[in-house]
Order: sequence, then structure tokens, then C-alpha cells
Amino acid sequence: MAKDLYEVLGVSRDATDDEIKKAFRHKARELHPDVNKEPDAEDRFKELNEAYDVLSDANKRAQYDRFGTIPGAADPGAYGGGYVDFADLFGGGFGGMGDIFSTFFGGGGGGSRTVRKEGRDMGIGLRLTLEEVAAGVKKEIVYDRLAPCPDCGGSGLGEDGKEVSCSECDGKGRVVTVQRTFLGDMQTATTCPKCQGTGSVIENPCGECEGQGRVPDRQKVSVEVPPGVRDAQQLRVSGFGEAGMQGASAGDLIVTVRVVPNELYERDGDDLHVRVNLPMVQAALGAQIKVDGILEDEVVTVRVPEGTQNGQILRVKGYGMPRLRRDSRGDLLIHVTVDIPKKLSKREREILEELAEEMGIDFSEARSPLQKIKDLF
Repeated sequence: MAKDLYEVLGVSRDATDDEIKKAFRHKARELHPDVNKEPDAEDRFKELNEAYDVLSDANKRAQYDRFGTIPGAADPGAYGGGYVDFADLFGGGFGGMGDIFSTFFGGGGGGSRTVRKEGRDMGIGLRLTLEEVAAGVKKEIVYDRLAPCPDCGGSGLGEDGKEVSCSECDGKGRVVTVQRTFLGDMQTATTCPKCQGTGSVIENPCGECEGQGRVPDRQKVSVEVPPGVRDAQQLRVSGFGEAGMQGASAGDLIVTVRVVPNELYERDGDDLHVRVNLPMVQAALGAQIKVDGILEDEVVTVRVPEGTQNGQILRVKGYGMPRLRRDSRGDLLIHVTVDIPKKLSKREREILEELAEEMGIDFSEARSPLQKIKDLF
């Protein structure tokens, strides 16, 4: 980040968000390794992507303008609050703006295969705390995708542009070649190289998207996570996957919830397990104790029956995890650990000795001569 980021993008310091986006797309097309074979093209493309990471984010841009640097600028997971896992983009096949551009240059197909006009689904992992999952939460996700072109509205048409039948294949999408062999004439049908199997081409295409109707862009979307979702559960955000070509339907964004392990609670379905240390007197006599619930400011009153044993489990109904899309909750299971004091005062020992005598328990052999001498002092 030694270079001026505005200079890397080729924009002024007062450039608008749209100007920054357009400048990035134009320079990325020039520098992407798929089209630029210069030795330093890949490094320059990475530098361009890092500059865009900063200047396309309002908070990072403000910090850069003020201090001239931004922590974590080269980290592709830095935007999105550190909660987004980009490894699942396009089902694991894509993971960044560079790969989005590779798809853009390939038209969504590549080689001699027929172009797929409909947009593909995209996947992202979203890490949440157990408390967020219990309460339900709205999260803003920032990711890269092929989005509808803002200049042509996704049609791919430029000024006076129109879609016409491909002259190379007569609108069939495939061309037939004949090869003479000693066995006779052999016919081979292949995808039309001009229209890439679509059967049509655009006259006067949009200059921004080159007729595709979509461009690489950075997308923000708010995801509503309902209370009670489980780890690895998927949420579908319709229409926010890869945009289709020339107005074709877009794919969906598939958000996979990843629940971060909790230090206090362990989830078992809709039930929650928690460990509580209980003084031996309360375990013996019984008591009412208070335990923090999973929801914010929730306090659970627990009745401890007399004679509670170490390792005993107390169940409190209705204080576990919310059941997904239902008005009920699982249970809270409290695992009791009875605390035995390691050191007693003289008076505490006298009381316990009286109790032992009352209960007919022999304890005299349990103490060493040295311990008995200490008791005298």
C-alpha cells in the first residue's frame, strides 16, 4: 500500500462511488491475467483489487483519507465484519474479484461449450455466535458477484442496440463441419464460436458490459437470520447470486450459518447444557440459585432440591434455544458440580465434625498427626 490508492485506480480523491466502480472495472479488464500477458499483470491486478477493497468501503476510505493507511486492507475477508467466509463462493470454485472477472471474460461458459445465460447460485458462510442465533439477527454481507449492468439495465444493449439472429449458425447455436475421410464424409457439430451457442448476437452492445448485461461488482445485502437456526443450516436470498446474461434470471445467494462454539453453553438440538458450581451446603440443604440465560438480560431461577449430588442434572423447561419458526423453546439442562472446600476454618471444621458425629460417620482416621497439631494452633 505504498502507492496512492486513488492513483492506482486513476481517479481523483473526490471521486464518487460510481466513478470508483467504473474505474476499477475498466482497469481490471486491462490488467486481468486472462487478457493481459505482461509479466507484471497479475501483481498489478492484485494491487488494483486491494485499492478497490479500500476505496469502495466508506469506513475504510475515510480512514485511508485521514491516516493514509488501513489495517487489513489486503485481507479479502476484512470487509463484512470478519463474519463472512468467502471460500464457498460459487460452491467452492470461486473466491474473489479475480475469479469473478475470469467468469466475466469467459462469458460464463468458455471453450466450445454453450454459454449458460442464467446466473448461478453463490454460497457464503456466515459465522454467528450462539447468542445471535438465539435472538435472531440481521447481518449485512459484502461480497463480489456478477451484477446487472447499471448502464444498460442488464439488457446488454447499447444505444440503438438490438438482438439479432447469428449469421454464422443461422440462429441454431451450432455449426456443422464436414471432413472427408477414407470412410466417407464425417459431420461434426460444434458450438457456434460467434454466438457461443445462444443463437443470437447483439448489434451495438453496451460498452460497459460488452453486451453481457452484467458486470463484476461489489454487492451488499442484509440477511435476516431467524431465531433458532442450527449450525450448517442454509438460508436462501433469492436473486442475489450471479446475475443472468442479457436479462436472464439471476441465481440465489446461499448463506450457510456457522455457529461459533460457546464457552458457557453447549447446544444439543433445541436444548442447552450448562455447568454450575454449587457449594456443598446448598447441595445438601437445597436452595434457589440464579443462572444467566442465553438471551440478553435473561435470568433463570433454578430450584435445587436438597440432597443434590455431584454430576446431577437439573432440567428447567422452556429456557433453551428457540425452536425455529415456532413460539416455543427447548430446555436448559444444568450439570451440577458440588464444590468441596479445600481449606476449612476452625469453626467450620467443628461444625462439620458435629455433623459427622450426629450422622454416625467416623472421620478420625482421615486426618494425619501433623494436621491435628495444626488444628491446635
